Amino acid sequence: MSSPLQQLTEMPDPQYIMVGEGHRVATYSWGDEADPVVVTVHGFASSTRDNWVSTGWVRDLLRAGYRVLALDQRGHGASDKPHEPGDYDLRQLAGDVETMLDTYLVDEAFYVGYSLGARVGWEVLQDIATRIPKAVLGGVPDGIPLARLDIDQVRAYVEDGTEVTDPVTQNYIRLTERVPGNDLRALLAIAGGLRASRTVDPDPARAPQQPVMFATGSLDAIIEGSKTLAAACPQGRFVEIPDRHHFNAPGSRVFRAAAIEFLGEG
Repeated sequence: MSSPLQQLTEMPDPQYIMVGEGHRVATYSWGDEADPVVVTVHGFASSTRDNWVSTGWVRDLLRAGYRVLALDQRGHGASDKPHEPGDYDLRQLAGDVETMLDTYLVDEAFYVGYSLGARVGWEVLQDIATRIPKAVLGGVPDGIPLARLDIDQVRAYVEDGTEVTDPVTQNYIRLTERVPGNDLRALLAIAGGLRASRTVDPDPARAPQQPVMFATGSLDAIIEGSKTLAAACPQGRFVEIPDRHHFNAPGSRVFRAAAIEFLGEG
């Protein structure tokens, strides 16, 4: 029989919310409703289970006294997976987080996002600033979202099975095929939708004003861009995750410990 903590860190049944043009987004909740809330938002081609449960984040946040809310972003996990790029504008993805907070009647929450989830968090921190007093943004570069993904190679792979030769794109494909339930056509649409969205501008005049911890792996090619974003935020700080690249940084104990310490600061 599972212990109480194991029961809390197992995947609960998804609770669906309706967003956009009638799409269902799967959300999850752990912990006591009286505890301060942390919202966790996963990366591209990942899911709540893959990014936050299997890596120990939900377990450690619960041990630290937080309630955890999470969602499978559109196109991921148990959520609907539309194939139109127009369904994946960054503002829409940020709006899904706001809808989740409204649905759960949460007025204020800390935000923890990785990769695409961190990029969405950059928008959330500004769109609903009064509701997000502090955030952790992991593996987020400046510039165009998913700029390192070769969309043409992904499209050829999806449509014709053409071999992917770009190393970074190969990593994304492997991640996509490793996570159960992923839909390559939906993920291709996500990439197209994000390319049409705003870039991450490291201009202090357009940066979140809240305390924000940025964290990126020492082996991640985007590390300098992450440092630039941290420097642009008036209350930003940067943490280097040792010996981790973009795809394995979420599993780092150093990352988890630094994030939880940061969230707990007065």
